[in-house]
Amino acid sequence: MNDRIEFLAAHTGWMVQSDFDGTISVLDVTDTLLTRFGMPGWVELEEQWERGEIGSRECMKGQVALLDMSEDELRAHLDTIEIDPGFAGFVDTARAHGIQVQVVSDGIGYAIRHVLQRHGLGHLDVVANRLVQVDGRRWRLESPWASARCQRASGNCKCERLAEQQGLHGRVLYVGDSTSDFCVSHKADFVLAKYKLIAHCEQHGIAHAPFETFVEATGLLEKVALGLEVLA
Repeated sequence: MNDRIEFLAAHTGWMVQSDFDGTISVLDVTDTLLTRFGMPGWVELEEQWERGEIGSRECMKGQVALLDMSEDELRAHLDTIEIDPGFAGFVDTARAHGIQVQVVSDGIGYAIRHVLQRHGLGHLDVVANRLVQVDGRRWRLESPWASARCQRASGNCKCERLAEQQGLHGRVLYVGDSTSDFCVSHKADFVLAKYKLIAHCEQHGIAHAPFETFVEATGLLEKVALGLEVLA
């Protein structure tokens, strides 16, 4: 790293928060667990959430209570979950610029940490819902990061997590893909968007850059980290 890049890294004031399911991971991990291990009733909860009758925290809590699996089965399933092959390089590039990467998810922290560990990324900070084993095959979800002020009634209020990091670092580059990222995208300093989040950012005039893979996202990160904020 040359002197110019070291100077810029020390003065960027940026950090990165990234969603996990469908953004870092190829598939939504919770959906795959429910499809394989979910007892009847989880689809109805999903439909209630989609109609806006319940918040995502209530939906997820009810769905996790319907999972029927041992911990060995859970771990074996998580061993099949793949992540974007460019994500490790993205993390390395961020670190080279002195930028922290934090995974912020309304999903299941146990699953996220297991998958990241398997891909050599167990050092990353993960903020997500907590999975608790009730007995041999039953589980419950706890949401220590919930907020009564959360507009989405999420288990993890991403807007509050973003505000915390803005207070610590100055600016947050948010990376996401879908509806759980809509609210927080309005508050981020810049957004790297894929899938449904692209159209949302375009519709609302949110400063963003679209991407499909983390190889693309790495190049965009470098432009932001080096102060070349000409992406919007």
